[in-house]
Amino acid sequence: MASLKLQGIYKKYPGGVVAVSDFNLDIKDKEFIIFVGPSGCGKTTTLRMIAGLEEITEGDLFIGDKYVNDIAPKDRDIAMVFQNYALYPHMSVFENMAFGLRLRKTPKEEIKRRVEEAAKILDIAHLLDRKPKALSGGQKQRVALGRAIVRNPKVFLLDEPLSNLDAKLRAQMRTELTKLHQKLATTFIYVTHDQVEAMTMGTRIVCMKDGIIQQVAAPQVLYEYPANLFVATFIGTPQMNIFDATLLDEGGHTYIKFGENKLMLPDEKGRNPEVLAYADQQVIIGIRPECISDDPADLEKNKDAIVTCDVDVVEQLGSVTYLYLTCEKVNLTASVNARSKARHGDTVKVALDMNRVHLFDKETEHVIAG
Repeated sequence: MASLKLQGIYKKYPGGVVAVSDFNLDIKDKEFIIFVGPSGCGKTTTLRMIAGLEEITEGDLFIGDKYVNDIAPKDRDIAMVFQNYALYPHMSVFENMAFGLRLRKTPKEEIKRRVEEAAKILDIAHLLDRKPKALSGGQKQRVALGRAIVRNPKVFLLDEPLSNLDAKLRAQMRTELTKLHQKLATTFIYVTHDQVEAMTMGTRIVCMKDGIIQQVAAPQVLYEYPANLFVATFIGTPQMNIFDATLLDEGGHTYIKFGENKLMLPDEKGRNPEVLAYADQQVIIGIRPECISDDPADLEKNKDAIVTCDVDVVEQLGSVTYLYLTCEKVNLTASVNARSKARHGDTVKVALDMNRVHLFDKETEHVIAG
C-alpha cells in the first residue's frame, strides 16, 4: 500500500503548450482520489505521469517515500486500467489476466492462485476460458480490472474505465468499484469527466481546469462550498443556477437585486464584511436547483425571497420534477416535489433559500460567500 506526493508537477510539450501546471497534491494510503474536469484539462496527463508513461517536465513525484521521477513504469508497483480495456483478443480471460505475472516469471501455481482469486472477487470465474470477443462490455472491464488486481500493486490508476459502458451498467460498475476499493484497501486514483462518478465514488475530488487544480475536497464539501464559479457549475446535476445581480446595503440589511426583484440575504451572510465590500456592485449569484421551491410551506417560510416566474418546460422524473423557469430574462432550474402542479405556460411563485445562495466576484469568479 502506498501514499503519493506530487510536488510542483508541470507537463510542458514542445511549442510552449503547458498541459499541467504547478500540480501539488498529497494522496493518503488507501484513499480513493478522483481527478475530474472537462476534456483537455490535464487529468489523464497527470495520471500518465504518475504511471511513468509521460515524462515529468518539472517537479517531484514520490510513491511512498520513494522518488520515482526516473523509475521505469514497470518498477513503480502500480497498475493501470484503460478506457478501452486493452485486452489481447487471441488470449483467453485467464491468459489476459496472467500475462503480466508471466512476464515477471511468477511461478505457475502462484499465477493460477492469484488469477482465480481475482476472478472470484470480480465474479468472472466462469469466464476464464472465454476469449474477449465473447464478452460483454462490463465483463471486459472486469477482466481489465482483474489483470491489475493480480499484480497486488501499491496503487491503482483508472483512466475513465466506465466511459464505454451503457448508463445502467455504469451505475452498477460504480458500486462494484467502490466495493472493490473497500475490499482491496489499496490507493485508487481515478480519472473521469463524469461528475456523477466523481461525487459517488471518491473520498476526495481533485477538480481541474486548463491543467490547474481548482479545488481539492470531499465530494459534499465541493458541492456545498465551491471555491469558484467553475467548480460550482461543473459539480452538480442539474447545474447550479447562475445570474448577475446588484448587491445593496439598505436599512441594516443586505439585498440582491435583479430586474424588479429584491431579495434579502440572511444577516449572517449579508452582513459579512467581505460581502459588504461589494455594496452597490454587480456580483454573480449561484443557487442550486433544489434550493428553489414552489411548495406553499417554503413560500410561507421565505417571504423575503419570492420571485414570479414563467414555466417554460416541466420534466417529471418520477421521484422529482424539474421546472425550467424564466424570471425577468433570468433562466432558472428548480428541482421540486414530484407532486408539483406547475405545468408548461403557467406563471408560478417560487421561493429561493437565501441561506444557500453563493456569491462570486464578477472579475475573478472566486467565491465571496457560500
